[in-house]
Amino acid sequence: MTSPMTSEDPACTEPDRLPATARCGPVSHLVMRIARLHRTAAGRLLKDLGLYPGQEVLMMRLWDAGAVRQSELIRVLDVDPSTVTKMLQRLEQAGHVRRSPDPSDRRAVLVSATDRSCALLGEVEQAWATLEDHTLAGLDEGERGELGRLLSKVESNLCTETDGCPAPRC
Repeated sequence: MTSPMTSEDPACTEPDRLPATARCGPVSHLVMRIARLHRTAAGRLLKDLGLYPGQEVLMMRLWDAGAVRQSELIRVLDVDPSTVTKMLQRLEQAGHVRRSPDPSDRRAVLVSATDRSCALLGEVEQAWATLEDHTLAGLDEGERGELGRLLSKVESNLCTETDGCPAPRC
């Protein structure tokens, strides 16, 4: 596996430097930076599996739910339809998903995980466990629980602000 974020990343070398226009929103600025760093760290771990960030979340949905309509993936992932289409094209080329017409509505497309993709399941779980370890290093169990609780409140606030969360939380 690849290493976690290094000090070469600008977000790591100047963590206390806050742009003047962000001084009225230091927590929002920090959340944005953390989200970017988290996605970069995830990308490094997933690269070893031949996946891009976000593809593993799509695969998790398929592994859990079985065949689903492409429109459902778009709704649950809450991303642009063209992004889901591109993700599915790449995953299909890699042999991880199969798309077929929905027998109950020929205009709809069903997406399912292939048997080949099931070999990735354990590796994706391990990548996420590694990411979790890197992300929460130095926090004790109480701090981890409190961080999860606080982030859930932040998520709830943002869901309210954005007229609801289309994707169910795990």
